[in-house]
Formats: sequence, C-alpha cells, structure tokens
Amino acid sequence: MATVGIVGAGAMGLAAAYHALKAGHRVTVYEADSVPGGMAAHADLDGLSIERFYHFVCKADASTFELMRELGIGDRMRWRDTSMGYFVDGRMYRWGDPVALLTFPKLSPIAKFRYGLQMFLSTKRSDWRPLENLTARDWIENGAGREAYDVLWRRLFDLKFFEHADTVSAAWIWTRIKRVGTSRKSLMQEQLGYIDGGSETLVRALVEAIESRGGEIRLGTPVREVVVADGRVTGIRTDAGVDPVDAAISTMPTPYVSGLVPALPDDWKARYDAIENIGVVCVLLRLKKSVSPHFWVNINDPAVEIPGIIEFSRLRPVDDTVVYVPFYMPQSHPKFGRDDAAFVAESMAAIRRLNPAIGDDDLKASLVGRLRHAQPVCEAGFAAKIPPVRTPIDGLQIADTSFYYPEDRGISESVRYGAMMAAAVEA
Repeated sequence: MATVGIVGAGAMGLAAAYHALKAGHRVTVYEADSVPGGMAAHADLDGLSIERFYHFVCKADASTFELMRELGIGDRMRWRDTSMGYFVDGRMYRWGDPVALLTFPKLSPIAKFRYGLQMFLSTKRSDWRPLENLTARDWIENGAGREAYDVLWRRLFDLKFFEHADTVSAAWIWTRIKRVGTSRKSLMQEQLGYIDGGSETLVRALVEAIESRGGEIRLGTPVREVVVADGRVTGIRTDAGVDPVDAAISTMPTPYVSGLVPALPDDWKARYDAIENIGVVCVLLRLKKSVSPHFWVNINDPAVEIPGIIEFSRLRPVDDTVVYVPFYMPQSHPKFGRDDAAFVAESMAAIRRLNPAIGDDDLKASLVGRLRHAQPVCEAGFAAKIPPVRTPIDGLQIADTSFYYPEDRGISESVRYGAMMAAAVEA
C-alpha cells in the first residue's frame, strides 16, 4: 500500500492518519507543536488539563460520535443543559428561548417577531445554497430587520471580523445558527455536549490507535516542503532530511500552502493566498467566582471590546470557574502583538463589567493561547473560492478549516474531512 505523509496533527490530520492506517497504508504524521491535537490540544491551567481553545459538541456532530464509538470511547460523551446571556449596555439579559426574546426590552415588538421568525425558520432550512451569494448582514436585515441587526449582531461582527464584517457569508452564519439551534432538549432548553476529560480524551485515543497500528507521529517536527518531482509527490522535507512518500495530506492553514508546496502552479497558489484569516488571542481564566449563570454571553457594550465570553465550567464540571475570553482580530491589528499580561488585564476588566462582584483577587490563574490563522473569513460567494481537495499534483491533497464551508471550524468536520481524504489515497 502507499506510504503517506500527513502534515499537521490536529483533529483532521490525526483522523486522516487513523483511517489511512485502517486501509493498510504506512503513515507518518508531522507536527510542529510539541503536543498533538492542534486547536483541540490541552494545556495546564494551574493543575487543570483543559483545551487551549474552547470546544463544545452539538447533537448534529455525527462524525464525532461515530469516531468515538470506533475508538471505544463512545461512553465518554456527556450532555448538559446550558443557557445563553446577552450583555447589552451594562445589563445582563437571559437569551436563547421564546420567553427571553419576548421580554427583551432592547427590541420593538415588530423586531422581536421578525427575529424570532427568522431564527425559527433557520432551524428548519436544509439547503444553504440559496444563501450563498448573500452577506450575513443583508440576510439578517432582510429577515429580522435593521433594528435587530444593530442591537444583536452588528457589534459581534465588527469585533470578530473588523473590515470584513459586512462581507461575511449568510450561508456560513446560517449554518452556525442551525447547528446550535437544533442542539436542544426542548424549545425552552438548549443542550450542549462535552467529552469527559476534554478533547484530550479523543486526541489520546486517536494517538494510541495510530501508534498501535504502526503509524508514527513526529512532534516538534515542522515540515519545510512537500517535495514534488515530475508532477507527483515524492517526499516530505523536514530539518532532518527528506522522507520518501507516495502520497501527502496537508492540513496546515491555507496561508502556509504556497510556501509549503513551491511546485504548485501559480494559479493554485493564488487561490490559497486569497483566503483571508483572522487571528485570535484566547485568554483562559480560572476564577474563584462565577461570572454569570450562562455558558456563553454575547456582549454589545461600548465599554467592552470583545464579542463575548464562554464560561466553560457551565458545560464541563471542573473545580472553580473557568472562562474563555477570545480576542479575534487581524494580525495587523495594533493589539495583536501585546504581551499576555495586557490581554489578561483587559479580560478581567471585561469580567468586572459583566459582574462587578468579581475583583482582581478572584483570579487564580490565567493562560493565553495565540493563533495567527484561527478563523477563515468566509465571505458571500465563498464556495467558489475553495480549491478542490485534490490538487493538480498527483498524490497531494490539501484542506484546512476553510474547506468545511458552509460549516464552521469544529472537531466533527475535522474528523469527517480526515476520513474522506484517507479514503482518497491511492495505493
């Protein structure tokens, strides 16, 4: 069978390796980081093992459930009732169900009706293609109205996508709304899932399955080049030399592809280079007190320059309160290069704005994770921008989280794509 080199040991790369080994191929995974898992990898937060970047599971994540069953960890899936809040102009409001919408004082009765109808119909829609060439702003304003967009969405888009805020795809935002909107126990109760032990439970199971089948995972080994000769993949070059391969799968972010595969035709490089990405600085706080009763809180407040927080301990039971504070921004943003302490300080100021009872002495530990390419910018018409997974170089497949469109980033799509690319490897 084929000798396969896989670039990246995130969920997609590990899933690809696992399925390629099941098919009988020889597999080596190359990862620049010192740990496997990519965005699902864990870090130590003052003795607590937890994801560097927050993850949750929805009831539509069938690929995750199937893989967990295969790996013998299907019984590690947990479900918990969760809720959402909306912090607007200095006050916290319950959100996420019809009663919360009806009692929300920041929208007129007509805006409430239009917004509720649009969200309800979104959970019933099954085809994203009619939304493909619409922007999210136009779609929301046409359905729910300008008032609802300004109060509920405008600042969220502005603080996550900045200059790209008005171009984001309606199909992309609809998919997110539907995924969460259909993960409910009832009309009144949202229900989300987590893996017992965190995402590391799945990552470890994949690593063990890969190694038990003879696969190799080389950590701390950045790939310098996918080597090509006569139009076909022939090797993976690292600082240690070139390993011969018959096939390669790259799961690196698209901004790195042109440099990784210099043999690609220029028009293909241009397609990868054209995919914009937003970076993230994700602050993880361990607190003595809870911030709010909610798992997630969207924020529309002039004093807070973040779109929301995730109180992860409302989903996965852990000691103390654990809160993620994500700062999405382009790498060109003046804030992006600030040190960790500045982001922790701004996060705590935001937390105190949401809950004045929390003081600096309630902070027990903090951790800051950074990614230069965390969120692809999926503008209207984005489907036409995505190159095929199979490249014009024989034996080479390339995909990253932007290929999931109209789905957003997530473990379920990662493992689905990993399985799909493994199945396309030719002996």
